Amino acid sequence: MRIYVANPRGFCAGVERAIATVERALEEFGPPVYVRHEVVHNKTVVEALRARGAVFVEDLAEVPPGGRVVFSAHGVARAISEEARMRGLTVFDATCPLVSKVHKEVIRWRREGYECLLIGHAGHPEVEGTLGQVADGVYLVQTERDLDSVPVKDPEHVAYVTQTTLSVEDTARLIGALRHRFPSACGPRTDDICYATQNRQDAVRALARHCDVVVVVGSAHSSNANRLRELALGMGVPAYLVDGAADLEHAWFAQSKAVGVTAGASTPEHAVQAVIRRLGEWGARLVQEEEGPAETVVFSLPKALKRASAARQS
Repeated sequence: MRIYVANPRGFCAGVERAIATVERALEEFGPPVYVRHEVVHNKTVVEALRARGAVFVEDLAEVPPGGRVVFSAHGVARAISEEARMRGLTVFDATCPLVSKVHKEVIRWRREGYECLLIGHAGHPEVEGTLGQVADGVYLVQTERDLDSVPVKDPEHVAYVTQTTLSVEDTARLIGALRHRFPSACGPRTDDICYATQNRQDAVRALARHCDVVVVVGSAHSSNANRLRELALGMGVPAYLVDGAADLEHAWFAQSKAVGVTAGASTPEHAVQAVIRRLGEWGARLVQEEEGPAETVVFSLPKALKRASAARQS
């Protein structure tokens, strides 16, 4: 069996920034550093940070007075930010800048008098954070059927934004239906689905064209990793989502001559390499890493963390 490895894969700039924020805070101030929600949706990453002293919480009430808290890459509602301010917590906001861009779009549309449709998945923390940027006038749309029930007051003043980690193709279809339902709808100046999501979906599409089976390394609650698996399945190729090598099952590859391996945007490279090694133990050989676009985007650490670090050193 031959192994083909997707490019690009794994960490994106937003994930790298979020992880580096927690690591830097631990280095500068020591544990505990509290993190609201999983900083990124990956079991391996979260456990590694927890071992270093990060404490993951879902409610700011769990953070003691004077505590330091990192907001995850998914972003938070304005009410959460306000609660942290009122309680005097030191906040290092690791919200991905591409998610922050969506937040700003929602705020701008509402300020200009538009109602806003948010295309996304209910319950996802990024969606919860985006919905919480304004008091009202933002409605979640998950399917085309939702378009018939959104309580829009003025169909001539509708705008839309999207979650950053959706399927590119599915979102394009839903936007098409949205524009049919609301012909005057305004959209973002640039695509809300992030560059890393698009690149990883393109890479999986290329893998699925010449592989018998695809392995996506990523956690079950990672939106972008799930979309990679769904994309391969949609092309008629068996695809499996695994946290790591221990989750692989030999039977998946019994009739395979070529296996494709990729990873979600919050998956560390060492987890990918462990999967490749396990496949090698079963007799597979690495043939090549696929060609793909180079990702050169880098996001700087939160300004509040830089200031706190500088103040401590002065």
